[in-house]
Formats: sequence, C-alpha cells, structure tokens
Amino acid sequence: MLTDAKLRALKPRDKVYRIADTNGLCIEVRPTGAKLWRYRYRHAGKASMAALGEYPGMPLAKARAERDKARSLVKRGTSPAHVAKAERATKLDQANNTFAAVALEFLAKREKEGMGANSVERGRRLVEKDLASIGNLPIVEVSAPILLAALRKMEQRGIVESAHRARGLAGQIFRYAIATGRAERNPAADLIGALERPKTKHFASIVLPSKIGELLRAIHSYQGSPATVAALKLAPLVFVRPNELRHAEWSEIDLNKATWDIAAVKMKMKQPHLVPLSDQAVVLLRELHPLTGSGKYVFPGTRSMRRPMSENTINAALRYMGFDSNTMTGHGFRAMARTVLDEELGFPVDHIEHQLAHAVKDANGRAYNRTTHLPARRKMMQAWADYLDLLKARDNVLPIRRKA
Repeated sequence: MLTDAKLRALKPRDKVYRIADTNGLCIEVRPTGAKLWRYRYRHAGKASMAALGEYPGMPLAKARAERDKARSLVKRGTSPAHVAKAERATKLDQANNTFAAVALEFLAKREKEGMGANSVERGRRLVEKDLASIGNLPIVEVSAPILLAALRKMEQRGIVESAHRARGLAGQIFRYAIATGRAERNPAADLIGALERPKTKHFASIVLPSKIGELLRAIHSYQGSPATVAALKLAPLVFVRPNELRHAEWSEIDLNKATWDIAAVKMKMKQPHLVPLSDQAVVLLRELHPLTGSGKYVFPGTRSMRRPMSENTINAALRYMGFDSNTMTGHGFRAMARTVLDEELGFPVDHIEHQLAHAVKDANGRAYNRTTHLPARRKMMQAWADYLDLLKARDNVLPIRRKA
C-alpha cells in the first residue's frame, strides 16, 4: 500500500513503471519524473486502464476517492475510460462553444441573411467589448446573474440604452444556441425588467415654419460633395431614418414611377416600406444619377463608391452650417415632417404614421402593407415638398391648411 512518504521517494527510471496501491489504483512514474494516477480494471472481459490525475496535484486520499467512483462505474457495467472520454469531449465542445464564439457565428449568419453592415458591426462591438467578461465562458455556463453582472457594468458607465440593446442581442444569441443544440435555456429572458429604464431621448428638430425656411436655405447654399448635398436636400423631402437614407440603392428607386421601394431587412420595423417621390425628389435624383448611378449606392462614401456615406455625414454637415446637436439632427427631419404635416397642413395622422414607417396596425392587429393609403400618401408627399419650397423661398410663410 502506498503512503505519501513512498510517493515522494519514487524516482524516475529509463522506462515507465507503476507501483500498485489497492483495488486497482496505482501510480505511474515516467522518465520525465511525472507521477500519474491510474486505475486498472476489467470491462467486458478486457483489461483497461483509466487516468485519474497527477500527483501531487491529486493527493493520495483524493486518488483513492476517484478510484472508488470509477469502481462503482465498473460495477454498474460502465467503462470509466469511456466516461472520461465523453467528459473530455463535452469539455472540449464547451470550450469551442463560448458565448463569444456562438455570438459571432450568429452575427455572421444574420449578415448573410441581409442584416445591415452597421447592425452587424454594432453587435460585434457589444459582444467583444461590452460583454467581454462573459465572452470566454461556455455558453451553457452563462446564467442570468452572470449576464446581469456584465450588463450592470454598462449601466454604471451610463450607457443604459446600450445595456438594454446588449440584453436583447444576448437573448437572440441564446435562442440561436438553443436551436443549434448548444444551450438549453435563455437567461436573458429572466432579466426583463431587471435593468434601469433608459431616459427617453428625443432627436433635436426644427418645427417652426420660419426656422425650417432658414434651414432649407442653408442646405441649398451648402458647398460639399455632390452626394452629400443631394442627401441633405432629399432628407426633408422623404423623412426616412438616416440609415435608410444613406443605404439607399439605385436598384430600389424607380424614377419613372416616382417610388423608392425599401426592403424589410433595411427597416427598423422589419417591414418593407414604399416612399412616394415628389416631383422635387425625382429631379434631385435625376441630377445625381449621372454622378453615382454607375454604382450600388445613391449616396456613396467619399473614399469608395462601394460603400455608403458615413453615418456622421449628414450631422457633420448640419454642424458645419451652424445647427448644433441640440437644434437639428439628421433624424430630426422625421419629427419636422410629423409635426408640420399634422399641425400646419392638417393631413391625417394615420397617413403620416404610415409614411414614417411606424408600427401602424389594423383592427385585427396586423401590420398594414407598404402600399396602404398610397394614393393619399403620394398627394401628401407632393404637398409637403411644395410647402418646403415656399418655406425656402420666403422668410415668413402663413400656414397652408389642407382643404377638407
């Protein structure tokens, strides 16, 4: 029987040798000096041996306890070596399926399915930076408290909206892991209501008609690249979201029919959206087409025709013209149209909301399709463009009420 003194006294030899303890336990001494615990047993009539651990990391008492566990497996007809192999495979599988690995696989899949490049990049930043503390954990080991701890760090940094966005992304990642057999539950779902509520943030916008006129005159006097100037002029006419504007593609626009058909994957609400183009918008786009029409994007970046303009381009131009972030933003053209079309021009709110691509549903809770109220919306968009022309031309314009 082995003792700690005997174990310490064992010296390496030219060849591997083993010294027995009891009930199949032995110590294997290698020429390198390593001392490894082995359990020798018979399974299905064949002699086998299982590795238990290394001495002195695993002391004698622990080795005997592990041997007893292995013996109980043999008595039940199970091979300890097979169990150990399965456990190693499970650990390897978990190591290869960390939260970050599954997350990046999920984002790559969504990118192939048409998710916007910005959304994919934003997701990667959340995973690699804000959720880095859980990135190397096997995804099956990420519990609700562990995820919450990572999100709390974001709250403490004052980025509450990003924390909510990260929780939502984590939920998608866990659902994907469940679908692919790498997780059994979604801990992000347990955190609904656990985070601080983000403060409502409204995008700065100009809604006073006389001030809108000043803004339009500044835009039409702005000297920049043709794509930037065209984007600035088109933004108030179509009042789409900034990302939708800068990712506009020529293939989506039919100048003969005066329509811009935006695919669902590009829209915030994931519903296809149809923008009727006013005469003024069509003229702008016809003038721009000889300059950028050979490429994919209507408003390409200054460095490459293969990429859309930067997300900061519109706001940077507004700042250059003297409109700070508390006065006007690229997103503010939406609030401008929403307010003035309702309060000044008297168009039905339902038509305005449809044109803003908000989540308007019918009496049965179903989303309207992209052509709902299209003739009325087309008239509204033309009236809006005509009104903007009047505001741009005059310092003081009386409200033009739409006739009932």
